[in-house]
Amino acid sequence: MKTILLIEDHAPIRENTAEILELAGYTVHTAENGRLGVEQALAVRPDLVICDIMMPVLDGYGVLHIFNQNPRLAGIPFIFLTAKTERTDQRRGMELGADDYLTKPFDEAELLSAITGRLNRFRRLQPDYDLRGEGGLHEFLDDARAVDGLQRLSVDRKPHAVRRKQDIYREGDEPARVYFVQSGRVKTVKTTGGGKELITGLYGPGEFFGYLSVLQRTPYDDSAVAVDDADLVHIPKSDFLQLVMHNAEVGQQFIRLLAGRVREREQQLLDMAYNSIRRRVADTLLHLHEQFGSTPEAAIQLSRDDLAAMVGTAPESLIRTLSEFRHDGLIELTPKNIRVLQPARLRNGHW
Repeated sequence: MKTILLIEDHAPIRENTAEILELAGYTVHTAENGRLGVEQALAVRPDLVICDIMMPVLDGYGVLHIFNQNPRLAGIPFIFLTAKTERTDQRRGMELGADDYLTKPFDEAELLSAITGRLNRFRRLQPDYDLRGEGGLHEFLDDARAVDGLQRLSVDRKPHAVRRKQDIYREGDEPARVYFVQSGRVKTVKTTGGGKELITGLYGPGEFFGYLSVLQRTPYDDSAVAVDDADLVHIPKSDFLQLVMHNAEVGQQFIRLLAGRVREREQQLLDMAYNSIRRRVADTLLHLHEQFGSTPEAAIQLSRDDLAAMVGTAPESLIRTLSEFRHDGLIELTPKNIRVLQPARLRNGHW
């Protein structure tokens, strides 16, 4: 049985609405102002909230703001109940993350339909999406749009073509959007004071990038450049933040992505500090071998300069190490490709 929290300062409306909801089979908790409503929600997490806007002590906007900021309450479907019909009031509520509006007076059918629709839409959201498969991004965005009422989320879904070596954003730029790679590859790069590049990430089809700075609300701390001709889907910053902050399941999806990237970067720094050049080159080749395809026919298509920037060494040192690996029969080299022939020996070698 679903639990609904009804926050309404007008006693007759509160009592009549609660009675309707109980007859419809819901468990109903009520509060006469926003402060008491928040306390009720913290005591027993509801499945949905119906909240008046104009109330004493704490109004509906304040209640929704607290819900958005509290991890225990974020992501709960939120319906505003109001006698005000001005478009600016509705827009303010939607910008804060409200899922729907009911304007007083309303009838029973309208109330129950709104509740059923919100609960069904939230139930549809999945914790994991096959973002590498065709349609995975659209499934994610469709469910997210249904969940959070983000009417603009699908507007900019048309892929944006980016040419090879084209800058997508530069270190120090203010983040305006999150990017999803539909085809091609993108690298993120940090430049040292001496002008040397270190590749901090390589993103292929089915992967997001650029979200860390958006979540931190800080300028980009690296640059993004297309490795190949690529197609990127842009997700506006405001929509992305609403989606992640206001829904626990979607937030968990990006926490997992973020945690994985943080671990990769930490491991990269540890390897650069303590591992030999041969070990670092071997590990990077193995990582790319898995990314490009682990079959014997799969080839790593990456320039020597980019590969050196991933390893964190000079191109000359990289080329010398690759030649040694080729001499040992571990890899096959062509001017444009590298093919890993013996991944087990690369992985288990004492470098």
